[in-house]
Amino acid sequence: MSTRTLIIGTPESADLLSRQVGMVADPPELVGVVLLDADPGIRQVNGLAVLGPIEAIGQVCSAAGVGQAIVSLPAAYRDQWRGISMELQRSGVVERFVTPMDELLNSAPVVSSGASVSLPSTKIDLGKLVGRQAHSIDRTLVGENITDRCVLVTGAGGSIGSELVKQIASFSPARIVLMERAENALFGVDRWLKEIHPEIERVAILHDVVDASATLSHLERWGPEVVLHAAAHKHVPLMEDHPAHAVTNNVFGTKSIADACVATGVDRFVLISSDKAVNPVNVMGATKRIAEMYTQSLAAQVASVSGSETKLSMVRFGNVLGSACSVLEIWGDQISAGRPITVTDERMTRYFMTIPEAATLVLQAGSMSGKTALGGGGGEVFVLDMGEPIHIFTLAQRFVRACGYVPVIGVPNGTQSPEQVSIVLSGSRPGEKLHEQLSYDAEELAVTAHPGIARFNEDSAWFMDSMDELIERLDLARMSSSRQEVIKAIASMIPTMNGQIGAVSAA
Repeated sequence: MSTRTLIIGTPESADLLSRQVGMVADPPELVGVVLLDADPGIRQVNGLAVLGPIEAIGQVCSAAGVGQAIVSLPAAYRDQWRGISMELQRSGVVERFVTPMDELLNSAPVVSSGASVSLPSTKIDLGKLVGRQAHSIDRTLVGENITDRCVLVTGAGGSIGSELVKQIASFSPARIVLMERAENALFGVDRWLKEIHPEIERVAILHDVVDASATLSHLERWGPEVVLHAAAHKHVPLMEDHPAHAVTNNVFGTKSIADACVATGVDRFVLISSDKAVNPVNVMGATKRIAEMYTQSLAAQVASVSGSETKLSMVRFGNVLGSACSVLEIWGDQISAGRPITVTDERMTRYFMTIPEAATLVLQAGSMSGKTALGGGGGEVFVLDMGEPIHIFTLAQRFVRACGYVPVIGVPNGTQSPEQVSIVLSGSRPGEKLHEQLSYDAEELAVTAHPGIARFNEDSAWFMDSMDELIERLDLARMSSSRQEVIKAIASMIPTMNGQIGAVSAA
């Protein structure tokens, strides 16, 4: 015997759902509909009787012998889901939720640069999720550095890299050179550029930027005038386990492309750095800081050589929402699989901005290099305005609500309702800080002409004279099979990493 089934929704969603159910092989027996926000004069929906308003669900289910209810609510009504679900449970009715087809087709998952997050179909405004208003940019200034010029992006298939490509394309460059070692990522961003901006000449180079001689050859061949270096290893726990890889990619990849830029007379080089480079206590942050230090040292050399005009700068910012394998993608996968979402520590805070805003401000900061008090070859460490740090625990609860669910702290006692999503603590991972910084002290930040960008004032003279020696030691250490030797070499340049030496020795 077919299950007697009730449809619950708005007049529009109920009508669409009833038609969809009618096309299913061996459909359930539809007994009628219960409507939200409906005109009292509506008596039928697609031939099904309107059995009552939403407030009468319990009585309707009992009177009609309903065994299951199919609920289809537009996003604007998701706040009523909990009450409906609880009433159905009290009536002993099985609940099934179906996203309205128009929303499913028109929605966009949290996507940036080829990285998608598996979420319920409601489109989420990431800016509102973190409670910030994006900064605008000076398009005239940025255009002066990009329009009709050749621009190269390393890590072009990554989250930040591909967003940079998209925004660069809006300034009508003469050519965009896409440099990426991941085949699928390169294919994706190259295809996007071809389809959306066929008027722009593009070059897709499958290449590992760490290969210094080949990197130089590519720059000599294509002659970029602006280079944005986004290629890097970023996952903190993995880099703790593989410090040699972090050194190779983050430090020597930066050295390779920065050296090539100076050798070929590139006008501007921008290193994309991280807030984890501030007082780093993990390998990922330490290697990003060393990459900054090398770039600063190279900028000082450029400034001292007559006729050398490459402007080198760095842009430091915190976490971006929606990037590949970032927290929202992880949470989205967990929700889709019906699992609790995990937060490492309820005290943990992070700075967040969206990928588009981060890319926008990178372009702005790179265009400002050489125009600040440092002048000459640049050497600036620009720090983006990340707003106030956000508790990850709070962000998790906002995310769950934005997806149309009810957050529950810990594993609930008894049966968990279908609309509930548990948030559980999983414990901090190796190398993680509870709180990140964007600079060492507030007084070390100088204002710039842009309200969303500050400049980090630092006495960098202490490492300038010994940079070649330090890099040579690091180069030897990364070839070692001993993790301890790599950590020691890193700590010789980054004092805050000294605590890792004892930890490695004790392990």
